[in-house]
Parts: sequence; structure tokens; C-alpha cells
Amino acid sequence: MTALPIRGPVRIIGIDPGLRRTGWGVIEAEGNRLIYVACGSVEPPDDLPLSSRLLAIHEGLASVLSDHKPMEAAVEQTFVNKDGVATLKLGQARGVAMLAPAMFGISVAEYAPNQVKKTVVGAGHADKQQIAMMLKILLPKAEPPSADAADALAIAITHAHHRQSTALRLKVVGVYVLVMRRNMRRSHTLLPPPLWGRVGEGGSPGRRRLWLTPLPDRLRRSDLPHKGGGNKKSAAQS
Repeated sequence: MTALPIRGPVRIIGIDPGLRRTGWGVIEAEGNRLIYVACGSVEPPDDLPLSSRLLAIHEGLASVLSDHKPMEAAVEQTFVNKDGVATLKLGQARGVAMLAPAMFGISVAEYAPNQVKKTVVGAGHADKQQIAMMLKILLPKAEPPSADAADALAIAITHAHHRQSTALRLKVVGVYVLVMRRNMRRSHTLLPPPLWGRVGEGGSPGRRRLWLTPLPDRLRRSDLPHKGGGNKKSAAQS
């Protein structure tokens, strides 16, 4: 699912999936302003079988989603380690973490652990202490009770940062489609997209910019190819 641009404050929930503790954090983003809402973790008993623990995680997240009503969600991707069994079990918890907001009709984004650390701290291999220190700066009112809740807030902050470039990209692509349709109505001919314009991207990762380079105005219907071969201009010259 793709998140659509929303005007005004956007409430985001970040989820750090885990079988023992699934952290969650809710923030509101309005432009560059971040507002802390709530955070915590879902902790099913260790003596429960796997299926019951997954059910407890789903019920706990569903309760959080019902109470705080976020508009968008973000989940951390699974970190693959040497223990294949542990990775598979973590993947099951992650599936439940993605299913819960999806059942509420909430779009779910995914971010790699290094991307979260780089967005919040500025380094892809930052430790949990550095993340906690940056959270105090970005969200002064937040007091996460566990490292999982702190990670969930960092995931929500990451989505708040990257969703702006995603929304801008959707807007530029929308303009591109409008230009295509307008020129197709003029020419009644379907031409390859690069002839009509090109979507460009540049800037630093923190300040990404997108733009659309349209086709020069001097291109007219007479310059377009026709079914009879060639075009009107070349036919006149011959």
C-alpha cells in the first residue's frame, strides 16, 4: 500500500517486531516538527507456545491501533543472522506486526535497521545508546520504558522523514502523467515517455529533490510520426 500525501499533522506508529517484546511508538509529524504521543511494548509470557505469543502480539497491537488511531505505520525489516531458526521466528512476528495495521486499513512502510540508524543518528552502525540520546533531542517528552519502545520511536521518525520525499515523488509522477495525457490528446499517438519529459532526482539523501523536465514547446503535431511512414515535415520536403 502507498501512503498518500496528507495535509496537516500525520500520526505515525513505528513497530519494532519481536517475539519476546514488540515495541511500538506513536508520533505526529507536521512538516519538520515532531510531536511525541505515546510508546510502549507488547510482552507476551515466555511460557506460551509460539502460536499463542503471535496471537498476543496481534491483540496488543490491535489495542494500540484502536486507542491512538495512527494514519500510517512503519515496521523494521528483519535482520538476517547466522541462526536461521531465530530469523524465521522473528519473521513470523514481523508478519503479525504488518498484518495488524493492514487490518485497520493503514499503509505500512518498511525500513532496514541501518537506514533507521542513519536517519536518526547519522551513522548506519550506531548503537542503542546513541539512538536514545538522539530521541531525547528529537522527542524531549518521550521516556521510552524499554529499548524496543525507543527503537519503535526511531522507526516512526524515519518514516516521518522519508514519507515527505515519497509524497513529492508521487506528486511529480502525477504531473508527468498529466503531461503525457495532454500531449497524447494533441497527437493521438502514443510515444515513449522519454520523448515527453524526464523525471530527475538529485540532492543529498537528507534533502532529496525531484523535478520534471518537459518536452520543448516547439514540438508540434507536424513533428510526430504518422502511420503512413515518416512525418508531414519530411513528406513536404520530399
